[in-house]
This record gives sequence, structure tokens and C-alpha cells, in this order.
Amino acid sequence: MRVHPAPVTGEVADRMRKRRGGNLTPLDEALLHSEPFADGWNNLLGAVRTEMALPGDIREMAICRIAELNGAQYEWRAHAPLALREGLTVEQLAALREGGDTAALNELQTLVLQYTDAMTSNVTVADALSDRVHSMLGTRGFVELTGTIAAYNMVSRFLVALHIGQVQEAEESEATA
Repeated sequence: MRVHPAPVTGEVADRMRKRRGGNLTPLDEALLHSEPFADGWNNLLGAVRTEMALPGDIREMAICRIAELNGAQYEWRAHAPLALREGLTVEQLAALREGGDTAALNELQTLVLQYTDAMTSNVTVADALSDRVHSMLGTRGFVELTGTIAAYNMVSRFLVALHIGQVQEAEESEATA
């Protein structure tokens, strides 16, 4: 990790701990170097994860695809089990890997994959694709999907830039070698 863990005391750390069910993650320990940033992050990601109407399988599908595209394996390891719990099959989860077989995805999932790819890799999204996603999810779902993709691109870029979770990845590679 490019920054050492911050002190994990105080009101912001307590709010983060509460959202996480009692524990802080290495991501939280990096964020807490700036309490205003950490607090805003906690509020935004808390809303994305627990307060929106976007179906959990669609949310986790987008998050896992972003992790794959941006090389954020820490994020993949955190969200792949959640995607399975939210109803994705092992085959659907595998389809989110680059070059994965997308035959297991339904029409909405295929559109979400394409929309996530466009937002993550190109930033701009073709009108025809946006219109199809919007028509399938409705306005609220479309806005929530777009916000989720934007938020988790922020997460993955923060993780990758600060090498959060990379030491653990190296240790896991050595343990399985």
C-alpha cells in the first residue's frame, strides 16, 4: 500500500465501522487520512450499496465488471461473493471477466455489461445503448446504475492508484504457487 494505515479512531471511523458491520478495511484505513473525504465516501457508498432501488445483482454485476476492467482485484475479491449472493450464477460472474463467455447473460445483463464497459473504458455512451438501458430500467434505475458505475470507477481507481490490497494479492499468489 502506498500510504500507511491512518489512525482508526474518532467519529468518522466509528461511522465507517458501523456501515461495515464493526470492522474497517484497508481501504477505510487509507481514506481516513482525510476525514472529510472519508466521511463523504462513506455516505455516498453507503447509499449506493444499501439505499437504492437498483437490483442487487445488477449493482454487483456492474461493480465486478469495473473491477475487472480497471485491474482492481481487491474490489473483485470483495464483490464477487456479493454478486453470487445477489443471484448471479458462477457462469454469469465468469462472463464479467475480460474475454468471458457472455452466453449466460440475459438481455438486461448484456446491456448492463455494455453500458458499464462504455462508461468505464470510453466515458461516453452511445445514445442507442443509453436509450435501451433507460427503457429497461426506467429513469430511477437508469440514474442509479449510472451513479453506481461512476462511484465504483472512483473506488477502483483509488484502490489501484494506492496499491490497496496488492500486498495481500502477492501473499495469496505465493501461498497458492
